[in-house]
Amino acid sequence: MTGGWKAKRFWSAVSVGEVDGGYGVMLDARRVMTPGKIPLTLPSRAMAGAIAAEWDAQSGEIAPLSMPVTRAANSAIERVTPQRAEVAAMLAAYGETDLICHRAATPTALVERQAAAWDPLLVWADATLQAPLIATVGVLPVDQPPMSLARLAAHVGALDAFQLTGLHDLVTISGSLIIALATTAGQLSPDQAWDVSRIDEDWQIAKWGADDEAAAMAAYKCADFLRAAQFWVMSRAN
Repeated sequence: MTGGWKAKRFWSAVSVGEVDGGYGVMLDARRVMTPGKIPLTLPSRAMAGAIAAEWDAQSGEIAPLSMPVTRAANSAIERVTPQRAEVAAMLAAYGETDLICHRAATPTALVERQAAAWDPLLVWADATLQAPLIATVGVLPVDQPPMSLARLAAHVGALDAFQLTGLHDLVTISGSLIIALATTAGQLSPDQAWDVSRIDEDWQIAKWGADDEAAAMAAYKCADFLRAAQFWVMSRAN
């Protein structure tokens, strides 16, 4: 026999129900499990509904890449939960070299564009998170206030595994813990957050023109960023 076995749709109906600890998704009478055979227990009905819709949309062979909410929930349970403290610390460390703290020296128009988009976020971080950060010119690290970094770490460390899973892509794709936290707090819409994270790239595109490969990669990252923002919203228990 050659070729790998691929799972196919075996169920007729998909449903959502309350289970111990949250919500579950049922394929007929069978509970959806993670790849590691852990029950898929979800924090909100909205997330369970989104996952149910992904499973209900499957026809013939199951296509995991067409199920981003399911994959993110699996990751929250199997990968983030066992190392929640380590994931939180990794994300909090982005505050040490946050994108919005590293500014261009020239040209003036780019400097002004960065300041207009990023200075209000530094003000917000100071006022709302009690975490003032220092802006600098260039990419070399600057020593950020230890108390600010501690407060950011405490904020991130208080999140559960599902929230951290959503935050992870918001931080790593944007390169900014502050942009990510502003998004989760509703200070920025996901589209606004994506735009302010792309000021440098958009400036280069405006100056030199778009590259097809880079544009395709940016579109892919944007879709992942917006999905992560949606996952964050769904991670809030209801």
